[in-house]
Amino acid sequence: MRSEEPRVTTAALKALLDDALFSGVVRRFARTTGEEPALVERQVIECLRYLYLISRYPERLAGLFLPVEQAIDEIWHYLILQTREYRELCEERLPGRFFIHHRSLPYEDYQGTQPSREQALEEGLRWLPLYRDEFGPFDEGALPHWTMARFLHERMGLSLDAIAALEAGDGAAPPDAERAR
Repeated sequence: MRSEEPRVTTAALKALLDDALFSGVVRRFARTTGEEPALVERQVIECLRYLYLISRYPERLAGLFLPVEQAIDEIWHYLILQTREYRELCEERLPGRFFIHHRSLPYEDYQGTQPSREQALEEGLRWLPLYRDEFGPFDEGALPHWTMARFLHERMGLSLDAIAALEAGDGAAPPDAERAR
């Protein structure tokens, strides 16, 4: 496992958007969802983390289904609608310097192309070490927003330390001593 120090800080992620856009997104979603501004701010940060990973690792993450919850996807949709700022974010501020396209897939189409359980697990696990290496290990605040990390913690009983120790393709569960109690 690599260092737990994040390469990309929360402040650096916030700086990807100008202050007015960042605070405007937080205000809009706090107002429309009724969520506390602190939670919405975390959702915006997790959305930026998602976009950062897509930009930094396009070959490794291309074609995978969205590993984040619906609220994060909705924030991404809203950012896309800010066309000038979104293009600048993608092409000038994120590490890959390319436009990140979004394509919705109707549920019927998704059902026809659902990966096997093993493939879905492997794809979901690809995100975890990349997230850890860039932003540090998942914390309690990130879990509600990342589907696989939350599943491993809540359903499989893995501790945050055990999740941080996982590597892509490492489908083996950690020893019982590492499981959350």
